[in-house]
Amino acid sequence: MSLQTEIDKRKTFGIISHPDAGKTTLTEKLLLFGGAIQEAGAVKSNKIKKGATSDFMEIERQRGISVATSVLAFEYKNHKINILDTPGHKDFAEDTYRTLTAVDSVIVVIDVAKGVEEQTEKLVQVCRMRNIPMLVFINKLDREGKDAFDLLDEVEQKLGLRTCPLSIPIGMGASFQGIYNIWENNIQLFTEEKKQKIGETIKFDDINDESIDEIVGKKAAENLREELELIQEVYPPFNREEYLAGELQPVFFGSALNNFGVRELLDAFIEIAPKPQPKNSDNRLVKPEEDDFTGFVFKIHANMDPKHRDRLAFVKIVSGTFKRNENYLLVRDGKKLKFSSPNAFFADKKEIVEESFPGDIVGLHDTGNFRIGDTLTSGEKINFKGIPNFSPEHFRYINNSDPLKAKQLNKGVDQLMDEGVAQLFTMEMNNRKIIGTVGALQYEVIQYRLEHEYGAKCSYEPLSIHKACWVEADEKSEEFKEFARLKQRFLARDKFNQLVFLADSSFTIHMTQEKFPNVKLHFISEFRNADNFEKI
Repeated sequence: MSLQTEIDKRKTFGIISHPDAGKTTLTEKLLLFGGAIQEAGAVKSNKIKKGATSDFMEIERQRGISVATSVLAFEYKNHKINILDTPGHKDFAEDTYRTLTAVDSVIVVIDVAKGVEEQTEKLVQVCRMRNIPMLVFINKLDREGKDAFDLLDEVEQKLGLRTCPLSIPIGMGASFQGIYNIWENNIQLFTEEKKQKIGETIKFDDINDESIDEIVGKKAAENLREELELIQEVYPPFNREEYLAGELQPVFFGSALNNFGVRELLDAFIEIAPKPQPKNSDNRLVKPEEDDFTGFVFKIHANMDPKHRDRLAFVKIVSGTFKRNENYLLVRDGKKLKFSSPNAFFADKKEIVEESFPGDIVGLHDTGNFRIGDTLTSGEKINFKGIPNFSPEHFRYINNSDPLKAKQLNKGVDQLMDEGVAQLFTMEMNNRKIIGTVGALQYEVIQYRLEHEYGAKCSYEPLSIHKACWVEADEKSEEFKEFARLKQRFLARDKFNQLVFLADSSFTIHMTQEKFPNVKLHFISEFRNADNFEKI
């Protein structure tokens, strides 16, 4: 099979939302319809001990939330689907931001009762900055919620999207009867009292067909016709080119928990979603159909199997064919590396693959060579635009609770920081270690993982820091030397030995910038090639 054929088959996308909008449940049902799993796990149900397939870390199963991006791949209708299920909780947003560099499109999940929530707004802003094609799935229609048109207005106003409904609900909550699928001109009905099973799909060539009145009732049929007429008048018709350019967002309605509207979403998605896309490097645009392999590391996960202490680097393939047991160049340090057991993913299950193609995510066993953002190539010295570390919002000193386990603690902290779950800063004055995170819940995750995966215990001390600012300056200049003398108590080094100023307030940052105009302060680590990330 040719490289172009393999590229055309692939769809790689992320699923994003605010916590509890049903993102992980939707992922499960997509796998179920794709035939990849036989039974879906209820994420929050205490009666069902089986956890969601994509939530494979122990702490995720305990809390019923996703704390790390998981990768799942399956075949559906002669397409290879790669799903990246991201954390919704804002405390794990940095993992989601990085994951969005590895997707070609996104499905945004919105709760019908809660509408557009804060974390959804932030994530959609990142997608809009990158012109990532977005498809919206309004979930939980079997519950009482907002009117469909009110929701569409909210999506447009709060998220700045231009929507195009491709399905519309018939009723909602207790009166929910089904969905009219505009994309395929058919009605899908709930027929069971418990609303757990789906009745057949009935196709209509004409919305004025009187048999619709008999199926859903005269009043509901009249409402449906009025709503469809309103959609034709108010909303733009679907245009694939506009969708692919990030200028138009199709909207589907459904209930992932009840398997409802999911197949329609999946069928439309494989028709309209983009195949693997070109990606900018530091000196040229790299196209998927090029013969030479290129790819980049967007995630590192330590201890996917705690028994074996394995560490995996997740690599998104951008161009060419990745082959097992071939030498590839790690561009950052010029090393040639060979991989004898590259993995394809199914959550925590892995299988060795002989070759992978653009759009695929491949897992490479890593002994400490990789950093997040690294580029791998067949030999060309290019770098894909860096994946930045954002300034953390929470800071704490980390202390060793068991002096006999100092080695295990240092190793654990070192490996967890490589994953990008948090950032480590070492104070210049006294070498004390500070952990900075985007959200406070990360500290609990780090503490839990250090104890259960590395056998090390830690405690934290609070620290009053407003922001970490990466310093860009001529370190030989008199201005910098004066800055370093006055601010020495607040200077630290990050994991990669970059100088960081830990400012205690926004006022301090403002005054420092005024006093030392040639000492530039940045809120992200990849400030040299970070596009417009600093706005977020």
